[in-house]
Amino acid sequence: MKSLRLFLPAAAAALALLVCVWPSRAPAQSDPPADFSAAVQGLGAPGFAGKDRLVQLIADSGQPGARAALAALLDGKLQVRKADGKVAIALPAGDGFALADPLTGEALGTAGRFDLKRIAVNNTLRTQLRGLIARLSLQDPDADARRSAVRALYDAIDADTGALLRERLATERDGGVRDALDVGIALGELGAAGDAERIEAAGRLGSSVEPVVRARLDALAQDTGQSQAVRDAARVARARSATRVGLYGAVETAFFGLSLGSVLLLAAIGLAISFGVMGVINMAHGEFLMLGAYTTFVVQQWVPVDWSLPVAIPLAFLVAGAVGVLLERGLIRFLYGRPLETLLATFGVSLILQQVVRSLF
Repeated sequence: MKSLRLFLPAAAAALALLVCVWPSRAPAQSDPPADFSAAVQGLGAPGFAGKDRLVQLIADSGQPGARAALAALLDGKLQVRKADGKVAIALPAGDGFALADPLTGEALGTAGRFDLKRIAVNNTLRTQLRGLIARLSLQDPDADARRSAVRALYDAIDADTGALLRERLATERDGGVRDALDVGIALGELGAAGDAERIEAAGRLGSSVEPVVRARLDALAQDTGQSQAVRDAARVARARSATRVGLYGAVETAFFGLSLGSVLLLAAIGLAISFGVMGVINMAHGEFLMLGAYTTFVVQQWVPVDWSLPVAIPLAFLVAGAVGVLLERGLIRFLYGRPLETLLATFGVSLILQQVVRSLF
């Protein structure tokens, strides 16, 4: 009885330990489906026959690596290892390439440039790849990436793409992406069977400034196979879009003009003050502005984005001021009262500063 009392706690402890340890064994990572793996590997076959079907199969697979594999194929980074025919994503690394498995993303070692053969794509396949990658990118968590993906579909809007955009519009929350989706849906409706749908779609596109929208409206306005009402609606929408483009262009021109004018005004004020107070004609004044600009550039390369501007602005003044003090103490102080000589001396300094910046940057 005493031995039984000793055995039961020990057995309970062993059972508890087994229960704790057994679930801790992680399940093995599931391999990609055979059809997805075969499709990716099949891209390495010579020629272009059947590759349109393979890339469509990869895009429809729903696998996490589908978009990366298609993007690598489009960018020329999907290559075949000659030794064993393995298809891999090749990224430049030193004198060779670092290889990654397009199915799982696992590293496959490195290879030399002569150990790989790039998988070529023709124009038809390239167009198909852009559309498929854009469709997969509609699920990207980044709003800018989703908006770019929608805009990439503008040139190839069909019935299936229009349905996809409508489905995405129902769940999209970002305003910019929703606007891009509206434009894409309206572009698809320009090819609708009924005149009423085309006229309504053209009216919605009149507020867009996208170049592809103006091109499609131009083509529709000149299409003699369309009814007069559709062509008139396209012309009106095209005119509205051109007006908006012109308005935005005028605002942009005014902004850039004020920006450049403010820089020239600062330069002129600086020249006037230095000549009026010191009697010095400083031909290197523009180069001092250049030093401040490059100081800002250097700070942005080394300081985190959130802090780069607060650090760069005072530092640009300090650097330009320090070089100005150095110029005055080393050269200008010996030329007071001789403005023409200061002009020649500072002109030489300006050439030196320009060459220094060229050499460094």
